[in-house]
Amino acid sequence: MSAPPLRRVGVESQTPLVPPSRQDSSSPGRGVMTEHQRIKILTHHTIWGKTDQRRRSRGSGGPAWNPLTAHVLDTAACTGRLWERYLTPGMRRRLTEAFGGGEEETARRIVMLLAGLHDLGKASGCFLRTFGTGRNDDLPLRTRESDAWRAQASAARLPGDAHPYGQVDARHEHITAAHLPRLLGCPCEDCGGDGDKLPGLHTVALLLGGHHGDIPGMDVVQRAAGAAPMELWEPVHRGLVAEAAELIGVDLAALPALVKPERPSVLPMFTGLVILSDWIASSDDHVTYRRLGTPTTDWWAASRRQARQAVSALALDRWRPEPRSWPELFPGTAPRPFQSATLAALPADGPALVLVESDTASGKTRLAFAVAHHLARTCGHQGLFMAMPTRATTNQVAGELERFLRNSTDGATTTNLAVVHAAAEATELVHRLIDASATRQQNALGSLPDSVAEASQDSGEPDNVVLNPWYLRSCLGLVSTFGIGTVDQLVLVPQRNRHWMLRLFGLAGKTVVIDEAHAYQLFQQEMLGAAVQWLADAGASVVVLSATLPAPVREALVRAWCTGHRVVTRDDGGTGPVTVVDRSGAVRRTGADRTGAARPHRVGTQVRLQPLPGPNGLAGLLLREAEGGGVTGVVRNRVASAVELHATARRLGLRNGWREDEIVLLHGRLMGRDRLPIETRLLAALGPDPDTGGPNSGRPRRLLVIATQVVEQSLDIDFDRLYTDLAPIDLLIQRYGRLHRLPANARPPWFRESALTVLWQPDDTGLPLVEPPDGRGAGTAVGNLDGLVYAPYILAATWHALDRRTDGAGRFALTADEHRALVEEVYGPVGAQPGALGRLLARTGADWRASLADEHGESYARPLLPYGRQGRTPAVAHDLTSGKAHGGGRSFGAPGIAALTRLGTPSIEFLALYRWPGGALTYDRDGRLPADTRYHPADGEARRGQQKDFLLNTLSMPVTWTSGRGGVPRPGTWPALDRPGLRHRRAALLDPGSGRCLSGPLGITYTLEEGLTR
Repeated sequence: MSAPPLRRVGVESQTPLVPPSRQDSSSPGRGVMTEHQRIKILTHHTIWGKTDQRRRSRGSGGPAWNPLTAHVLDTAACTGRLWERYLTPGMRRRLTEAFGGGEEETARRIVMLLAGLHDLGKASGCFLRTFGTGRNDDLPLRTRESDAWRAQASAARLPGDAHPYGQVDARHEHITAAHLPRLLGCPCEDCGGDGDKLPGLHTVALLLGGHHGDIPGMDVVQRAAGAAPMELWEPVHRGLVAEAAELIGVDLAALPALVKPERPSVLPMFTGLVILSDWIASSDDHVTYRRLGTPTTDWWAASRRQARQAVSALALDRWRPEPRSWPELFPGTAPRPFQSATLAALPADGPALVLVESDTASGKTRLAFAVAHHLARTCGHQGLFMAMPTRATTNQVAGELERFLRNSTDGATTTNLAVVHAAAEATELVHRLIDASATRQQNALGSLPDSVAEASQDSGEPDNVVLNPWYLRSCLGLVSTFGIGTVDQLVLVPQRNRHWMLRLFGLAGKTVVIDEAHAYQLFQQEMLGAAVQWLADAGASVVVLSATLPAPVREALVRAWCTGHRVVTRDDGGTGPVTVVDRSGAVRRTGADRTGAARPHRVGTQVRLQPLPGPNGLAGLLLREAEGGGVTGVVRNRVASAVELHATARRLGLRNGWREDEIVLLHGRLMGRDRLPIETRLLAALGPDPDTGGPNSGRPRRLLVIATQVVEQSLDIDFDRLYTDLAPIDLLIQRYGRLHRLPANARPPWFRESALTVLWQPDDTGLPLVEPPDGRGAGTAVGNLDGLVYAPYILAATWHALDRRTDGAGRFALTADEHRALVEEVYGPVGAQPGALGRLLARTGADWRASLADEHGESYARPLLPYGRQGRTPAVAHDLTSGKAHGGGRSFGAPGIAALTRLGTPSIEFLALYRWPGGALTYDRDGRLPADTRYHPADGEARRGQQKDFLLNTLSMPVTWTSGRGGVPRPGTWPALDRPGLRHRRAALLDPGSGRCLSGPLGITYTLEEGLTR
């Protein structure tokens, strides 16, 4: 039911904000204004937009609150500066088409005005009466400053809380969405007129209604209209809009006909630009509060000046690279033939999709960086974001990206590199980049002593690559010109979740690199396909790196790219491991050498299929084989298998002359404090020389490394010999990339042949046992728990593909050009097989296809596509509606609706500390690192160090551990710890001796060998 028509009245008939009795009680000089002041200050100037919660303004002698008009101008100025310095030519073209009728300067000013008006809804009684009621407001804001502001507002006759149709409360952004179309000139019935509806104005208003992260539905907007009745607020709203338009230089009469945001990517792009501008303009690190009585022309001049300074301080400048040769980008190297061929195949202008399929250590990462450099030069891409499969791979490749940026950017220009994952603050690289940022800022301000500045300059290490702590929030990490993070960030792009518009905006002008594309589950691959559609429509480029891709995945990515560009695929029929698709849909393949591969990683790696012996037999074999020297790696599918083999090998090895430190265990159930030293040691000992990238002089004479798949995903290390459990073929290809990875390394004679042994568990018939216990083919007790990690069908099909290639001794020579054939055979159509093998493949294949159907069903409803399922219907603003049910991007939300980064069992993260007799808490079991549980301000050095320590001591357990009889207590039942720094954290207290949990998730145990167990 709609409210009766609203009549317009003058300012003099408005209801004051507070009654006269409250006005009269104000002391002279604090709240009572002179007649001259009343005439000079317009009513809308007394609307507050921000209050000084951090005492930054008052501490420097400024006012306690900032007028809404000032915040409008601050946001508009930030938008204008970002348009000039940050937006790419492609992004500006799209916004000009949507907001300027082809005239860029007109579009820039209109977008500035619209962005500034995002908080128009703060001009409402329900918002204004909250002055001084925030949880972070200090006592003066609640009392003295609140009374002073109310007196000023009343003296200016600012409308109050009188509602002719009853009290209505609403969020200020929803009030903006309700009233802005009318104020901008829409004459439709919903806006109180009798003309035609202007959909562009309603679209923009709805998008602005989502500047706090979720775009509202129309029911929410319609309800919000009553929170600022037109007969009370119309003159105030119009006065604010008119003054802002005049200062910014916008013709309000011409605006309605120019606002036509129709391209789908423009909708989140515009919203993301508004959110970013608002966040910058809301930071008292960058803007100052304005005083009433000062001319607003002065406010506007200050807004523009501070916007320039803020954008510069945050390094929000698009990449403008100079020409660089390959040796300049990657010193000491020359491009390989497939790398040169790829660069030559890129379009002369415009974005591209590039798919690179090549084995590990072939140079895919360097090629991706070189492609990004090329595209920044040819089509003005703003920067680069790299999506990695895990946090560990992110940390590893971040160092490579940092080195590339030092070689490809001007050392005089600050270059921000964001590391984007939940544990980023625990990495040394992040802290070093943050310190470099502080040093660079201090040098710029001249606040460092000359000796310190000179030492910094003479260190030989350029400090232009930095990380402003502002970008540690995950959404903002994607806004940084350069960034690297987990693939989760990209999977969230097409899903309606809080601030997803900002994620897409941050990537819309970049080259987005997706690494290890073969490693993602079907759900993630389909989300990535949806993200590629949005990125294509926005004008970004995408580079996909993989050892090899199944044909359906490759074709789906090309199809997604062409759908985003609304073109038909035109394939030239060529061959090669590199696929390049331009914006017109033209497909070109290149990069093949005479073998058909990007680069033969090694000639004839010997693959051996060997039945899995027991722990004693396998450990004895490994120790005997490397007794005279060499580095052997063993990759197990499960932590329990790795732990058991390590314990056995250590027991036998110590009896036979091996040192304890020569047998290493690494798996993912260790907390970072215990795992990172192991990874650091392995990288230092088995990785390339950090300076030359060549042979490592510190390589040990003998080492046995027993690990789970973290070693395959996380570490750039080189084994002389490799064993692995039977795993999906694409992961086996990835694992054997750690074998003879650095050809120049010296190896013992018995390990000079590149050899990979695949261990498989036979059943009674001689076929692989791949189903878990209680599976239909495995009996009730006998089975292979690896079938709970990987699909039994894929394990069986991988075994069959390898077995049929072996000779009588169970061996065959694997070359790089066979990778694609193996992957296609395993993941392609199931061919009929006779006998027991056929029954195994048929039974497990049916289960696998059913599982894929479930994944596809999960991925069908969640993504929002720019042009619908059929690629024909453009998304409109109403399609972007989201709310709490969709979650915050990582957690929460309603089942079946909430945005997800991956399917599978959710986990519960918690902080693990050791409790000693007497109550002392430490980070380590030896008691040498006291835990800092004090409260520290969010922006202090102590807080940074504390958060790093907390992340290093964070563990996660499957939520299923809390189920059933004897399950671990749920987090809501864990005792609260009376320590200031722990009051809002889940925490477990462990016994230093046994690792048994003493408080919190009772029933778990943590040890240095097994990690977290129940």
